[in-house]
Amino acid sequence: MNTQIAKFAVGQLIHHKLFDYRGVIVDVDPDFRGTEEWYDEVARSRPPKDKPWYHVLVDGASHRTYVAERNLEPDESGKPIDHPEVGLLFKALGDDGYVPRRRGN
Repeated sequence: MNTQIAKFAVGQLIHHKLFDYRGVIVDVDPDFRGTEEWYDEVARSRPPKDKPWYHVLVDGASHRTYVAERNLEPDESGKPIDHPEVGLLFKALGDDGYVPRRRGN
């Protein structure tokens, strides 16, 4: 199995290059973990399935997205993300992005 190195980490602020929105990474999959139906219907640019994909809280919205690594770039603004789940998942916004809360077992 080929293990991919993710360019982005949980808590990192990102910008979607195609759809021009900001967000914060909440989870990383080493490769595509969605269904074939979802990929065929939603992933119109046909990003590679064998590279990392990210679960993202979208700024100014209440939903999450699932995004291929090639469609993301770092967001250097340092501005907070306005999303109802931010306070549940993160403690604070630091210099390198959001600081995740510890999860219990």
